[in-house]
Amino acid sequence: MELLKAFDDEINAFLVNMFGPRDSQVRGWFMLDSYLPTFSLTVMYLLSIWLGNKCVKNRPALSLRSILTLYNLGITLLSMYMLAELILSSWEGGYNLQCQDLTSAGEADVRVAKVLWWYYFSKLIEFLDTILFVLRKKTSQITFLHVYHHASMFNIWWCVLNWIPCGQSFFGPTLNSFIHILMYSYYGLSVFTSMHKYLWWKKFLTQAQLVQFVLTITHTMSAIVKPCGFPFGCLIFQSSYMLTLVILFLNFYFQTY
Repeated sequence: MELLKAFDDEINAFLVNMFGPRDSQVRGWFMLDSYLPTFSLTVMYLLSIWLGNKCVKNRPALSLRSILTLYNLGITLLSMYMLAELILSSWEGGYNLQCQDLTSAGEADVRVAKVLWWYYFSKLIEFLDTILFVLRKKTSQITFLHVYHHASMFNIWWCVLNWIPCGQSFFGPTLNSFIHILMYSYYGLSVFTSMHKYLWWKKFLTQAQLVQFVLTITHTMSAIVKPCGFPFGCLIFQSSYMLTLVILFLNFYFQTY
């Protein structure tokens, strides 16, 4: 326990040194005060992929049609909620699309932060994407891009919620929630063989994801060009991370299509 606490303290000290003091409005929110739950769940996720593939190696693949249908429907509905709530709360707060600081919108900022907590938590739920691939023996789907994207997003959004839980942070999740409505609807429909003839638009999902990343980078850079007090280090980090996704998704797109 002492080692874990020391690790948690070191991580917190490093991030405070990089990004400044943590945001006080999210103190006490579930899973946010300590980094250990997020870190531990990420380690469990990675171990479950490794051990899961070993366990199913000599066993038949599972169908899981009912579970997949419910899971994809659930994520689609959650994404719809987050999209609607982010649009309404940022509109209520009069958010500036070019650059929005962390304090000027009052109660609307708290409302945005609450939605973004669900966005962070949804990244934990989405670990099931990979676990279901493992159980169905869809190993070709478990690529570096897939695992990197899932594991990193959960950890990055723990940081976002602790340091920048509103303001300029609203834009990426708004776009991503819309993309996830399309994506998980597609996955849900693909469970049914009779629907495959209607699912010709998979290629365009990847294109939409790439557009999303480019728009998010553009939005982030706009706050560097015309600053409004949003932490500069966070803007640079977000732009850099999104650039890695652009590179990896472009590589996937060219290899696939």
